[in-house]
Amino acid sequence: MGEVTTKEGYLPFRDYRTWYRVTGSLDSGKLPLVVAHGGPGCTHDYVDSFKDIAALDGRPVIHYDQLGNGNSTRLPEMGPDFWTVGLFLEELDALLSHLGIQQHYAFLGQSWGGMLGAEHAVRRPEGLKALVIANSPANMQTWVSEANRLRQELPKEVQDTLLKHELAGSLTDPDYIAASRVFYDRHVCRVVPWPPEVARTFAIMDEDNTVYRNMNGPTEFHVIGTMKDWTIENRLDRIEAPTLLISGKYDEATPLVVRPYLERVPGCEWVLFENSSHMPHVEEKQLCLATVSGFLSRHD
Repeated sequence: MGEVTTKEGYLPFRDYRTWYRVTGSLDSGKLPLVVAHGGPGCTHDYVDSFKDIAALDGRPVIHYDQLGNGNSTRLPEMGPDFWTVGLFLEELDALLSHLGIQQHYAFLGQSWGGMLGAEHAVRRPEGLKALVIANSPANMQTWVSEANRLRQELPKEVQDTLLKHELAGSLTDPDYIAASRVFYDRHVCRVVPWPPEVARTFAIMDEDNTVYRNMNGPTEFHVIGTMKDWTIENRLDRIEAPTLLISGKYDEATPLVVRPYLERVPGCEWVLFENSSHMPHVEEKQLCLATVSGFLSRHD
């Protein structure tokens, strides 16, 4: 296969701009894959590896930074009323139309991106031909209870440090950040040190955590933002697109967290990556990309 081309652009969305990149050709005849990052409030960088699917099977892969994040318009002045699931569904529809693929596409969402993908899929869009839910909760209350269960398995001194700073409200203290990192290195990304693209996403979030703070809250353990009561469990049976669920053995999205997709989405398939946590696309990159490519190739 020849060299894979890339093209970057901006989608005009409301009064703002959403950055996107197409890897490969939209004229390839293969089902285009749209990749949505998590957070809410991350950037495309840490899910960048999915672009290599274009070299594997010739399909175009589209990344974008959701509004408020990365290369897209930043809106630090906007509060919780602005940052809604509806906003990001509207942005996704606008991107599909802008690229002219709204009648024929696949969608992969990682973590929050998979929640967005599920919200998109329950609306039964005509052009959605395949859906990949990667490391995503179906119910935020289950997610929080499992995060806190995993936290209780951390070394006692780490738990004590977390609690001390949470009670004092000193969540930016270097000791708190270091203690949180123990959780992240177990349950978010087990490749240590983090690869540059993962580190880049977290550095950008440290600069501007507007979306994460408003929708999630200050940490993975304190979901007090607008998503705190979100669930899609009782709507999952409306999904008609063929669906692949992926997660990691050590994932903060534990089997209990992801199970509703398997049980309620008709015909859902599940692949559990044995040496991964929340980022199989980084931790077991080749196997993960081959798994996703194989699934999508059945639905071209």
